[in-house]
Amino acid sequence: MPGSRLSPQSPSYRWVIVVVAAFSLLNVYGIRHSFSAFFPPILAEFGWSRGATALMFSLNILLYGFFAPIAGSLADRWHPKRLILLGIFTITLSAIGCASAKELWHFYVLYGVLMSLGAACAGVPVLIPAVANWFAERRGLAIGLTYAGGGSSFAMPIYAGILIASIGWRWTFLVMAGSMAAIVVPIIMLFFRYRPDKTVFEKLHTATTTENRSPFGHLELSHILRNYRLWLLVLAQTTYMGFANYMVVAHQVIYFEDLGYTDVFAAYIAGFAGIFIALGALSGFLADRFGREKSLTLAATLSTISVVTLLLQKDASLPWALYVYAISFGLGMGLMGPSLTAGVADLFHGRHFGTINGLMLFGMGFGGVIGPWLGGYLFDISGSYTVPFVICLVAYAFAIVSIWTAAPRKAKQLAERNSLS
Repeated sequence: MPGSRLSPQSPSYRWVIVVVAAFSLLNVYGIRHSFSAFFPPILAEFGWSRGATALMFSLNILLYGFFAPIAGSLADRWHPKRLILLGIFTITLSAIGCASAKELWHFYVLYGVLMSLGAACAGVPVLIPAVANWFAERRGLAIGLTYAGGGSSFAMPIYAGILIASIGWRWTFLVMAGSMAAIVVPIIMLFFRYRPDKTVFEKLHTATTTENRSPFGHLELSHILRNYRLWLLVLAQTTYMGFANYMVVAHQVIYFEDLGYTDVFAAYIAGFAGIFIALGALSGFLADRFGREKSLTLAATLSTISVVTLLLQKDASLPWALYVYAISFGLGMGLMGPSLTAGVADLFHGRHFGTINGLMLFGMGFGGVIGPWLGGYLFDISGSYTVPFVICLVAYAFAIVSIWTAAPRKAKQLAERNSLS
């Protein structure tokens, strides 16, 4: 029925796309962000070193960053639904393979390479541009709601941990793979559309006005890649999300244990932070109301509070402080995603947005490898996380300076100027 809200011809259908994308991101990234739950039982069974075993997680982040621009470019040129289904199929096969893996290199190939390829094809590089294509107004809210799904995946270690305690880590891989195939695939096949009907799309992106048009999205990709604003935003993503946040995520549990907390409580706090990452992403409407720069500044301020809270801890005498950390870190990390992505869309949304979004994720992947490694290296030579956490504070400040200099707030003014030239 053309008038039905569940009809792709209805403007209301864009919110269906948001729900589909958010639920898909929860599952696509669920296995990756459950690594901390799989880590101990795999170590216990095989007796490999922590560094060698954790490398599969680092490979996942690094290669995801490399695959993301490629997946984004394919989404611009190819059939995105097929790309998403291919990605889900790849993740499912890699998880099934992990369930029967017996050698370390098996995990490197399956978890490090194939799973990251699948996540790039079925995750943010394709789904965020899909959401952005449906929204000219309230884009920050829509992207925030979508990111809430991906943010919720940071709480998946709780779910994976319960399954592992009940049925073991190998069967847990199989259960999570089965969920991908049995639930996510039908939802994508039935409800996903990359962009609305042409008439609706024209209503949402009126070509005769500059109010909702990006100033640089119409340019050729070669010209966009020479724009300094783009690289400032990539730098903000690299330093904030990739370098600083993944450093904290990678080392938070062992840091809590070093303070004297039990492994169960440490894992609970990490999962609690994941819940607030999702809630932070739901605050994406703040980016619409107050602007991308101000909302990211708020996110960085919350992240700063969380890391300062960690720096002030000396032992396990103040467990309530870890809740302060979890809430502020989660809200900051969650709000950062829609704030920065909406800012990128304001300036560069257009036919190459999938590629540009993938480039942003490449920055995240690059920073996501350096941050966790550097945190561990500095701890090894100093016996403390003080220096790594102070570097995180500098990275948050750097991201603030970057987005204010890139100035998404000037997008409308720049678009008007381009229309007159």
